[in-house]
Amino acid sequence: MFFGESGKKTENLPVLPLRNAVLFPNAIAPMAVGRKFSLSAVEGAQAGDSMIAIFTQIDPKVEIPVGSDLHPYGVLAKILKVMDERHSNTKTVLLQGISRLKLLRFTSLSPHMRVDVEFPEETKLDDAEMEALSKKTKELALEVIQLSPNIPAEAKQFIDEIREVGALCDLIAANMSIPIEEKIKVLETMDLKARCRNISRLLNNELEMLKVKKRIDEEIRGELDKNQREFYLRKQMDAIRKELGDDDGGEGDVDEFRKRILEAGLPTEAREVADKELKRLGRIPPSSPEHTVSHNYLEWILDLPWSKSTEDHIDLKEAEQILNEDSYGLERVKKRILEYLAVRKLKPEVKGPILCLIGPPGVGKTSLGSSIARAMGRKFYRMSLGGLHDEAEIRGHRRTYIGSMPGRILQGLKKVGTRNPVFVLDELDKVGADFRGDPSSALLEVLDPEQNFSFSDNYLQIPFDLSKVLFIGTANRVDTIPPALRDRLEIIEVPGYTSEEKLVIARKHLIKEEMENHGLTPEQIQIEDEAVSYLIDSYTREAGVRELKRNIAATCRSVARDVASEDVASVEVTPEKVQKILGAERYYPEVADRTSIAGVATGMAWTPTGGDILFIEASMMKGKGNLILTGQLGDVMQESAKAALSYIRSKAGGVQHRPGRVPELRHPRAHPGGRDFQGRPVRGHHAAGGAGEPAHGTQGQPGRGHDRRGHAARPRAAGRRHQGKNPRGEARGHQENPVARTQQKRPGGNSRSAARGRGVPLHRQHRGRAEIRARSPAHVAGAGSETTRAAGTARDELSAAIKGRTKPRPFRRGFFR
Repeated sequence: MFFGESGKKTENLPVLPLRNAVLFPNAIAPMAVGRKFSLSAVEGAQAGDSMIAIFTQIDPKVEIPVGSDLHPYGVLAKILKVMDERHSNTKTVLLQGISRLKLLRFTSLSPHMRVDVEFPEETKLDDAEMEALSKKTKELALEVIQLSPNIPAEAKQFIDEIREVGALCDLIAANMSIPIEEKIKVLETMDLKARCRNISRLLNNELEMLKVKKRIDEEIRGELDKNQREFYLRKQMDAIRKELGDDDGGEGDVDEFRKRILEAGLPTEAREVADKELKRLGRIPPSSPEHTVSHNYLEWILDLPWSKSTEDHIDLKEAEQILNEDSYGLERVKKRILEYLAVRKLKPEVKGPILCLIGPPGVGKTSLGSSIARAMGRKFYRMSLGGLHDEAEIRGHRRTYIGSMPGRILQGLKKVGTRNPVFVLDELDKVGADFRGDPSSALLEVLDPEQNFSFSDNYLQIPFDLSKVLFIGTANRVDTIPPALRDRLEIIEVPGYTSEEKLVIARKHLIKEEMENHGLTPEQIQIEDEAVSYLIDSYTREAGVRELKRNIAATCRSVARDVASEDVASVEVTPEKVQKILGAERYYPEVADRTSIAGVATGMAWTPTGGDILFIEASMMKGKGNLILTGQLGDVMQESAKAALSYIRSKAGGVQHRPGRVPELRHPRAHPGGRDFQGRPVRGHHAAGGAGEPAHGTQGQPGRGHDRRGHAARPRAAGRRHQGKNPRGEARGHQENPVARTQQKRPGGNSRSAARGRGVPLHRQHRGRAEIRARSPAHVAGAGSETTRAAGTARDELSAAIKGRTKPRPFRRGFFR
């Protein structure tokens, strides 16, 4: 022992560095020693007076510490006992702290560390403040001992017996669960007041922590007591049910539901409703019908994907490749879909528009929705709305009804098991409405991004978030979608396919699919492109490819029959083979043939299946100028035809008809220009008046007409007509058919007038068959023998000609004009 420069006594001692422990004066603690220099230091101390310097390392990871790696203040300790460990190379050293010391310098590092240390003195001031601090520290220590379950009750007596404030603080610091830095701070404090304040602060924090822990323990103990009480009561209820014969496992369902509620991750409102319903279920006897209703309600709540979702994986190049693989053409539609996915990738939480694909059947609208789901890595669900009339199909039934259940929206989410699938609403244009409600109005809340985050189903009556669902609508027509619903949709037109596109689709998709469906291999069937083109043009007329697929399937079935019966090993399908399998052609390219006919105009019509070409035929006939429209024409087409007729009438005054083409409408024998229907001039007589005038001559001139076959009438008959007499030049017959006229030669004159008042041989078409109707020559009033014979001869010849017996002779000139 020696004295240093400060006059304090110093000493050179071996050093035992501690990694994660602090030794205080007056404390006894065992320490594990395993490093070589530490074991050598213990042996060196034992060789002397068993005194050793104990310092704590600043960094416990340092294996061989030097001066800067040790805290400057430590403890002088005495080795009480050294014990060897049986299964390791370490030793346990029992140490007793003596006093504080301060490291001055290292004097040796081998074979163990030795240092010069000095023994600092504590600063103590006996006054009222010191006494108050001492009492307060004792009180806090006693409270901590009382609240701490790990400290034995005997420690309270030991605290009461300590009179030295420094020793009290060291004892408290040694036994408190505080960080190493706090303990080093207490060890380095030589001022007793400061040390006592620090210990009081640490005790106060420990006391508050113990109070909180005690309160938590009491709450937990109360919950445990409550659960134990409930468990006991449930066991009693089980015993009562067994005695009554009502035991059917209902209590097991309650326990299972309780476990599922804890694991479901329900939102706050749904959790409260589920807990309340679970308590209600526990009070309902299993034999009661209400038990089934409550059981099903809890099942639906726990089966819905409240927190389960799939992670989006959007790669635009991969998405474009998927769209091209699944569908051919439709470049404009694919471009819009890729733009939609790009926005989703940049901003996943965006409230984007609801896409609605509008197009004819069979063009792949639903397939595009499936491709979008595959491109995003989401699950896919399709809901058909065709013929939907009940609003409860969307919003669900109330639980007061028998057999009630949620709407089909929540049913679909339960089936896919995630809260963010691609949800295709098919056939939006075919939603109906009746006394059960309007489903399209219920869809407004589903498809509105500003409302669907809290969609309420009538069955659950709990808000469910639909904002994560990607809704896509499909329809054939946009005009039948209600305006309010259409306002929430972004319409994307999906056009039909051309013949060239159908050929590529058949080659890439349809043929392979049908070959696989019918068990055929490429070696057994080869379908030429000419055969596919012939099948498209002659057996299908559609915007999509469904009929084409059915015809390819029919072809594959025929080939499969031949191959299965071992008639042939391989079949090459040509256009001739297609016609043999499918029969006669169903559609012909008649556009060129029909447009080459005069009076036929070509039009185009829009239909839900893609459209068609119309051939509009117009014909002019005798009549009163009325317009006759045939076929099932709508109001728009009828209005168009009437507008065309009005335009023609407005321009008719300046149109000059060529002679001999357009007959007069009012009288069958009148014709302008003095010509017959063949354009031949009428000899020796003046022409009849203009259109609509009676066929008689002008003043001083006899009238001249013509019969229905264009022959000129005799002047005397016309003259008699001029004189006001009625020669009755035609036989009475059907007014829409040519009338065979008989003429009579009067005595003393060379003109022949028509027989009066009776019919003569008549040929007309009636209900699809030719008939000859004639009166007997004896009934021709006022007719002479020559006229009678001529009429009979004409009747017989026409009857034979119609029956196919003979060829009629030409009439002699003068009998029929």
